Amino acid sequence: MAAGSCLLLLLLPSLVTASHSPPGCKIRITSKGLDLVKQEGLRFVEQELQNITVSDLHGNEGQFQYNISQVKVTDLQLASSDLNFQPQQHLAFNINNASISLRFRRQLLYWFFYDIGSINASADGVHIYTVLQLAKDEAGRLKISNMTCNASIAKMHAGFSGTLRKVYEFLSTFIVTGMRFLLSQQICPSLEHASLVLLNSLLDTVPVRNYVDEHIGIDYSLLRDPSVSTDTLDLDFKGMFFPRVREDQELENHAVEPVIKETERMVYVAFSEYFFDSAMHSYFQAGVLTIELQGEKVPKDLEVLLRATFFGTIFMLSPSVDAPLRLVLQVSAPPRCTIKPSGTSVSVSAFLNISLVPPDRPPVQLSSMAMETKLSAKVFLQGKALRVQLDLRRFRIYSKQSALESLALFSLQAPLKTLLQLTIMPIINERTKKGVQIPLPEGMDFTREVVTNHAGFLTVGADLHFSKGLREVIEKYRPVPTAAAYSSTRPAEPSLDPSSL
Repeated sequence: MAAGSCLLLLLLPSLVTASHSPPGCKIRITSKGLDLVKQEGLRFVEQELQNITVSDLHGNEGQFQYNISQVKVTDLQLASSDLNFQPQQHLAFNINNASISLRFRRQLLYWFFYDIGSINASADGVHIYTVLQLAKDEAGRLKISNMTCNASIAKMHAGFSGTLRKVYEFLSTFIVTGMRFLLSQQICPSLEHASLVLLNSLLDTVPVRNYVDEHIGIDYSLLRDPSVSTDTLDLDFKGMFFPRVREDQELENHAVEPVIKETERMVYVAFSEYFFDSAMHSYFQAGVLTIELQGEKVPKDLEVLLRATFFGTIFMLSPSVDAPLRLVLQVSAPPRCTIKPSGTSVSVSAFLNISLVPPDRPPVQLSSMAMETKLSAKVFLQGKALRVQLDLRRFRIYSKQSALESLALFSLQAPLKTLLQLTIMPIINERTKKGVQIPLPEGMDFTREVVTNHAGFLTVGADLHFSKGLREVIEKYRPVPTAAAYSSTRPAEPSLDPSSL
């Protein structure tokens, strides 16, 4: 028993390490970013509170019978509000000393006197305290999993006018107290629906697992629940690309885990070497890292040089000396990304096969040479798209057959490098031009981006910008209510018949 306990203690650190998968992509939202979210969120809360539906209020006191209906919010003044991080997984939204102006319809029956009209009222000293719990759902998407809310109204006033003003003033205690209770009871359910339904529909617009192009996709699922401190909110994403021909393929992550220490910008996005390696590995698995040039696509100067280099072989193939050349460049292993403080580079190993393609005859291979290249990578962010611009830095070719042939190929080093720079690199950069979307909700974009390289990962610091309002995006994705649901929830029109009071 003691031996088993000791063995468990020895294995525990390795089990904990194994369960903590390092993220390929990490996002940090700082307090500055939360301030911007608060401004947009406050407008959204105002819009939601303006749509509060208050039930009709009716009753009687002796010979007085009253009915209050068609309550509408006409104005809100949310003077003081705060949105703060709350460890471990929470956001706290606090509104103090707010005021809500109301207008509603009155109906009064006193003996044979019947009076109708409208009343203006105001709720002052409104206090709302809401705590949102953030969590990872089953699909790996960030969601508001729970919400607690407390709302109170310090005082309420109602202005009465008309011939029966004195009667209303007599009944004001009953009416105002009832309206204050009903209004305070509607605030939290309205905000709960706004959070758990409407804001979660906004979070549904964050890409979790989607296709990048016809060859690969990306998995942005959260690895764990968000980590919240007093100043930051950190999200760990899988950040793994996959080939569409094998969508269930998993590439193990052995890269350095990104560590974000900065808090000056609104948001920071970090990408490890694994993020880029998985993309190149997926393209390799999809079999698309091959480029073929034949006939007129081969630069004329290079074709002349190649024919001169392989003149003896071509001469022996007579009468096919004038057959077109074909160059096939094929990556032989998944490229690897290296991120250092000095910059980002990509190492590529490939084969270059040079052949003659006589008409109506099988191709004749002239040479098959190995290539080793190192590309410099410029990573930048545009909108929400992460893009990479590649440039050839180092290039070397050698023969797979013999050292003597490698020596003979030395004269091809410069022209083939020129071929890569002028012909192949534009093709590759055209493929990476589209980029890949960063997991942000629709309507939110980055501005003033700054890329910083570290050992094993890079970070993009940026500020946030709302290109669309929360309401605009939510309305776009709001489920359309059914006719039955609409008719069952729509309040009935109040009766004007005194006998109904």
